Amino acid sequence: MCVYLQPFERFVQTGRIAKASAGSLKGRLVAIVDVIDQNRVLVDGPLTGVPRQEYRLNNLHLTKYRIKFPYTAPTRIVRKAWVDSDLKAQWKVSPWSVKAQNICKRSQLNDFDRFKLRYAKRQRNKLLTIAFNTLKKRTKSDGTPRVLKKDRREILRAQKAKGGKKAAPKK
Repeated sequence: MCVYLQPFERFVQTGRIAKASAGSLKGRLVAIVDVIDQNRVLVDGPLTGVPRQEYRLNNLHLTKYRIKFPYTAPTRIVRKAWVDSDLKAQWKVSPWSVKAQNICKRSQLNDFDRFKLRYAKRQRNKLLTIAFNTLKKRTKSDGTPRVLKKDRREILRAQKAKGGKKAAPKK
């Protein structure tokens, strides 16, 4: 049995959701309603404020989402399919959308906010470095835990407190 894998998963097809990347529609989601020719498609975005129009494929980024509606369906049917698929909620939690929201937030920072962000990152990196170095110090190159001098001292103190092993007299 031979299994053929397709190199692409996102095709230009009726119902495919795409993100516009240029012009006045930049950043908006649209549904492909019809393929006009090799370079252009008919798009509609009833819930994103995009009127039905032709759009260049070069200016679209295809997403993994697809909604089911008939070939060249009117806007009311596209709107119903869009609502039924709950596409807005799916898109909000997608990594693509989250990244776009973070970029938007970052672009709206003022000087003081950028300073606070830089300072917080510096503090976080200090803590990470300290934690990494202590783990590195406590681990041998083969991955086994290493017993340090201060660990041995703590063990002796604990044993002495219990009344077990006697500490050696000091000279």
